[in-house]
Amino acid sequence: MLVISERINGLFNSVGRAIDKRDARFIQEHASYQVECGAQALDLNVGPGRDDGPAAMDWLVRTVQEVVDLPLSIDTPGIKTMTAGIKACRNRVIINSTTAEVRKMQALFPLAKEHDADIICLTMDERGVPNDAESRAEMAMLMMTTAMEHEVMPDRLFLDPLVMPIKAAQDQVMKVIKAMELFRTLNDPAPRIVVGLSNVSNGAKERSLLNRTFLGMLLGAGLSAAIVDVQDPQLMDVIKAGELLRAEKLYCDDFLRA
Repeated sequence: MLVISERINGLFNSVGRAIDKRDARFIQEHASYQVECGAQALDLNVGPGRDDGPAAMDWLVRTVQEVVDLPLSIDTPGIKTMTAGIKACRNRVIINSTTAEVRKMQALFPLAKEHDADIICLTMDERGVPNDAESRAEMAMLMMTTAMEHEVMPDRLFLDPLVMPIKAAQDQVMKVIKAMELFRTLNDPAPRIVVGLSNVSNGAKERSLLNRTFLGMLLGAGLSAAIVDVQDPQLMDVIKAGELLRAEKLYCDDFLRA
């Protein structure tokens, strides 16, 4: 499973301040620590409401790449900021993200094609997140077919069934699992599936426990990638155990350390 760190995000106060001050040392130490914790890709987000979004993203990507040689997920709703981040990337890039809104697909799928990028597809449109798994699957199919019209093949997509906070939408947890099962029938080979894991525990107590438990459920349903807090060692142990149980890694008694 592809493990994407969520922590280089301007919504975290310390990261936001570092971006404001262009504090390269803080960002680079923080990025390096994500790798030490087990990140296989980094999600970069400069935070909302920035007048300097494109310049900030360009700086953030270049700063991180000086010390980290991993795929980068460029996380922003702004096309100019997204484009600036992609152009600064040296390695594989993931566009995070498009929705099923026509204007967004028409802007972002050509960008993915031009830069040979993977792209996360959120199963929502201008009306919001569907209430049921079947509607999520319909939107996933729409995005897959639209992507192919722009010569972006299904193997470059990550379908996101959109995890909702259990505190506000408890019934959605199992609907996400069902949506994933439906996603896997949409193509052969099955499309890749990604989630933003921490959303499930947003606003709740015992966040790590909820995240870990849900991650185990998602791994059993065929999860391909997750944007997670790699600084949670117990969560990372669940990933290691899950990869072992899915026969993605060779068993050894000391598998956590290995």
